[in-house]
Amino acid sequence: MVIIGFASYPPESSHEFAKRFMEQSTPLPSHITMKGPFVSSEVGEGIKSIVIFEFDQSKMAEAIQVVSARYAKYFGVPGFTYSQHTWLEAKEALQLIGLA
Repeated sequence: MVIIGFASYPPESSHEFAKRFMEQSTPLPSHITMKGPFVSSEVGEGIKSIVIFEFDQSKMAEAIQVVSARYAKYFGVPGFTYSQHTWLEAKEALQLIGLA
């Protein structure tokens, strides 16, 4: 199971965003693996980033809390927006409907 987090902010907020990123001192629990952040820029839309957090389905509630807390640290960065989406592996989805 994964949570995919998307964030965006205008170029003029890059330094403040990077400062807060560097200050992230809370390590992730050992059962959550982070891939990224991967960063891109788009004309007219600003800087975008994507992060993938992998974890076992049994730890979903904790993972949502941990990821939400990480993004909350960016509140106040001018123009910052984010979303996070929980995704199931196909096998997990099939189990939910009784086909695996």
